[in-house]
Amino acid sequence: MLALQGDVREHARLLEELGAVVTPVRRSSELAAIDALVLPGGESGVMDRLARITGLREPLREVIADGLPVLGTCAGLILLADRLLDGTPGQETLGGLDVTVRRNAFGSQTDSFETDLEVPALGPPAARTAFIRAPLIAQLGPRARALATLPDGRIVAAEQGRVQGLAFHPEATGEQRFHRRLLAQVRCR
Repeated sequence: MLALQGDVREHARLLEELGAVVTPVRRSSELAAIDALVLPGGESGVMDRLARITGLREPLREVIADGLPVLGTCAGLILLADRLLDGTPGQETLGGLDVTVRRNAFGSQTDSFETDLEVPALGPPAARTAFIRAPLIAQLGPRARALATLPDGRIVAAEQGRVQGLAFHPEATGEQRFHRRLLAQVRCR
């Protein structure tokens, strides 16, 4: 779990409920001890700067490119995007997901909302999700596939190989199935 900033505790709690051992990653040397990575929600510009300062940015790019199973939520989706619209000055992404993402696409904190999403890859029931200053997948590249869309067709979740990027926070609503998928990818690896 990338533990530089954001909702690290919420993801850790959910993963521990599923039986996973959670290792906070704050240094590149800690990447060798993990079998999967969660990039939590938070402030993507701050996470990018902290990853640079700590020397984690390039090692993170490498483990993602090498096929480490990854789940990115909200700011984590922004970090995973190959292309970013409306980034902070100088902001870069880690890449690994062939999407173009727009930051804060749903507005400010006061525009946050919860909704039920149909996610065919998860099956029924609908997934309860929280959108908090959420990004949006503005464009899906040919290597990625949509996992979930809003009723109006806007894409809010995508995957590519072992990488899942979600515009929302399933950990905020107790939705465990995305984390279960991540752990299943670890077992298959």
